[in-house]
Amino acid sequence: MPDPRVDVLVSGGGVAGLTAAAAFGAAGLSVLCVDPAPPVTEEAGPGADLRTTAFLQPSVDLLARIGLWDRLAPHAAPLQVMRIVDAGGVEPVARLTRAFDASEISDRPFGWNLPNWLLRREISARLAELPRVEFRPGTGTAGLTVRDDAALVDLSDKSRVRARLVVAADGRNSPVREALGIGVRTFRYGQKALAFAVTHEIPHENVSTEIHRWGGPFTLVPLPDRGGKPSSAVVWMERGAEIARLRALSRAAFEVELNARSAGILGHLTQATGLTEWPIISQIADRYTGPRTALIAEAAHVVPPIGAQGLNMSLADLSSLLDLMAPDPDNQAALERYARARRPEAMVRLMGIDALNRASMLTPRPLRDLRAAALGGLYALAPVRRTMMRAGLGMR
Repeated sequence: MPDPRVDVLVSGGGVAGLTAAAAFGAAGLSVLCVDPAPPVTEEAGPGADLRTTAFLQPSVDLLARIGLWDRLAPHAAPLQVMRIVDAGGVEPVARLTRAFDASEISDRPFGWNLPNWLLRREISARLAELPRVEFRPGTGTAGLTVRDDAALVDLSDKSRVRARLVVAADGRNSPVREALGIGVRTFRYGQKALAFAVTHEIPHENVSTEIHRWGGPFTLVPLPDRGGKPSSAVVWMERGAEIARLRALSRAAFEVELNARSAGILGHLTQATGLTEWPIISQIADRYTGPRTALIAEAAHVVPPIGAQGLNMSLADLSSLLDLMAPDPDNQAALERYARARRPEAMVRLMGIDALNRASMLTPRPLRDLRAAALGGLYALAPVRRTMMRAGLGMR
């Protein structure tokens, strides 16, 4: 029996991979999306991804184009203001606050925030509506052989699929990237991050807040109310040893540390979910393509969770790839144009985020003072402030 054929095989069933499957399926192509782990689609489920994703304007435009945004919008919290707080003084209190308001450059919010577990639930449901899309959770990519007429993808269930195009969205340790022999450049910080949700006394008013002291940023991102109380997602970046110490605390002791680190910006915080932990690195693939194969998302690049750049870079990859390859998944020249367009852009963003993360980790007091002065000076220049906001959104 001949191997089954699809136009596009997506390796990876995270948010980026599921979105890629929805995108190519909406374009009328036959798609198979595989991932070795079934998606956890409930907040309290074992292994649930408690991180959130802030979809910036260009990403929302892509989601609308492929038929996903109407499903996601009712669950999203808008991000109207991005606030940066420096709490690097002697006491953990705000000593400098600067707010970047989307109204200066747009009639829309910067973006909208949603929990990752909910995204998996809603995008998986959308895939089930697309007649030429199959999502096969519990099955991973085991091997890849590329021929002139197709990519032969061996799967962990011992089957083989012939694909015109393989999209690798299978994470920072991508099996597809490794099968192609593509190396990576990695930057390490000795940091980890905790992600969880909180409720708080003071409404967030659609303001995302990034608090800098040392060890890494502490970020509060708006969520819809939880149980009638204002709620936010927290991403707390610290050096690995400090994360281990925090995780070993009792819930009551952890909450004391949590409130000290938040500088009281939203009043008293109450932990509302369990904790998700992951290591912080920056990484970029040496190449973004191989024969009949494109790398996107963390298979292509990994950045620290600063400025809502990570998944938005991934969806910028997808948008470019969709435009170039949906008309003809066999077009190798278009695939090469994708690599030329996306890798230099990702490298620029990676280096900028790397610099911001290293600045956020500063421990010596004089350097923290210099960081605060630089923030105040840049913010005071209106043209610079607007340029920074447009760059963060990916606007030209």
